[in-house]
Amino acid sequence: MAKRDYYEILGVSKTASADEIKKAYRKIAIKFHPDKNPGNKEAEENFKEAAEAYEVLSNEQKKQQYDRFGHAGANGGGFGGGGGMNMEDIFSQFGDVFGGGGSPFDSFFGGGGGGRARRRKGSNLRIKLKLTLEEVANGVEKKIKVNRMVVAEGVTFRTCPTCQGRGQVQKTVSTMLGQMVSTTTCPSCNGSGQMIDQKPAGVDSSGLKNKEEVIEIKIPAGVADGMQLSMGGKGNEAPGGGVPGDLLILIEEKENEFLKRDGNNVIFELYVSFIDAALGTNVEVPTITGKVKIKIDHGTQSGKILRLRGKGIKDINGYGSGDQLIHVNVWVPKNLSSEEKDTLESLRQSPNFAPKPGSSDKGFFEKMKEFFE
Repeated sequence: MAKRDYYEILGVSKTASADEIKKAYRKIAIKFHPDKNPGNKEAEENFKEAAEAYEVLSNEQKKQQYDRFGHAGANGGGFGGGGGMNMEDIFSQFGDVFGGGGSPFDSFFGGGGGGRARRRKGSNLRIKLKLTLEEVANGVEKKIKVNRMVVAEGVTFRTCPTCQGRGQVQKTVSTMLGQMVSTTTCPSCNGSGQMIDQKPAGVDSSGLKNKEEVIEIKIPAGVADGMQLSMGGKGNEAPGGGVPGDLLILIEEKENEFLKRDGNNVIFELYVSFIDAALGTNVEVPTITGKVKIKIDHGTQSGKILRLRGKGIKDINGYGSGDQLIHVNVWVPKNLSSEEKDTLESLRQSPNFAPKPGSSDKGFFEKMKEFFE
């Protein structure tokens, strides 16, 4: 089933402020919270759906990608997103929305702000992935090697004695207004609620070690240079059973020898001789899918733009494909032999060779306007 629009899920407009988005999510999260809807699978799915929408729209970079490319841009063509979240992931990542340091259970349903340790999230990994124009146009699957930090075998954890597994500590301060209680992240376990009990040699103080993994990445058709995709849970792991970070993939397009990209269109500069332009001919031109033969009509003028429908790049949101635009350039030789000069000189006074642009012959600015429409 197709994903619903994130703005529709939260009930906000595309011009909504960050505060309006946060308030809208908080309202929906309260309505569909599992504690208020025990055993209700539909409410749970609505809760997760709202969390996914908020995860994207509350992040300025992801929001810009979503506004431009839709779901594929925000979540990398199905890489990440809230669809793969469990409830703990949602609670740990969106606790700030509910106005407390702990879980939404604590903020809404009487937990007092310290009943459960907030799960730490591992750091993100960032890589650059270079793609050819053909790979960008059609989509591709890549296998890449990534060095991740993972929890080493043999590492065991124990409950933090400072916070008793809550991940937070409370401090009471006497003031002229009375006693004030503040809650802060536990300094001993950094909020995880656990500490390393045993670890093998060669493992860092967090119980993590470097591991090389081969990860399969599915790149959707139509990605753009500079676009960032995300694979949820493929970054560094967090100690103590926390939430793994994400793998962020920055797309780089390799320059094509013949074709240039302009949005979803591709452009090819075709050079033909004066004779072929005058008499007409058939020529082969490269496209993303291979060479095709096209007809150059007799009397073709330099600057004419030919269009091959559907021979461009697939739209990342599935709205068809762009076109290939062929810009015809009539090549004028720079060095002529005496015989060639004599032949052309004999044609100089021919009325047929004098420029006679008609109403159908567009000027430079008209061509440029047509080109970008």
